[in-house]
Amino acid sequence: MIIDELKKANIEALKAHDNDARASLSVAINRYMQVSIENKANNKPTTDADTVRILNKLAKELDEEKQGYINAGRAEQANGIEKQKNAILKYLPKMMSEEDIRKEIAALSDKSMPSVMKHFKEKHAGQCDMGLVSKIARGQ
Repeated sequence: MIIDELKKANIEALKAHDNDARASLSVAINRYMQVSIENKANNKPTTDADTVRILNKLAKELDEEKQGYINAGRAEQANGIEKQKNAILKYLPKMMSEEDIRKEIAALSDKSMPSVMKHFKEKHAGQCDMGLVSKIARGQ
């Protein structure tokens, strides 16, 4: 599971005194633990899809934080945020291209919007931009 890799990377970052990587990895692990607790309370398993969702959200938050530092003229802090983001991006699965999404939709027997969205949510969670899937599905 991705969370196991994150935990190992966090320990390696601790040993290497890499505070930037450690900061983002620790946040990701803590958020995973929170989701895990919520899922246990609801009798649901915690999957890699949950981890991918957490990492994507964290990457987006780091982008916003970096932009704030850039706007404030604080390049050193912006570089630190970029290092934090790079530390977690390694653990995200490869995103599907627009061409791959089009091929997948074309191969579906039911091309209705609910069916397409359900298929991508179940089979490709965290591997594609759902907004792009919706746009492509409407265009076909």
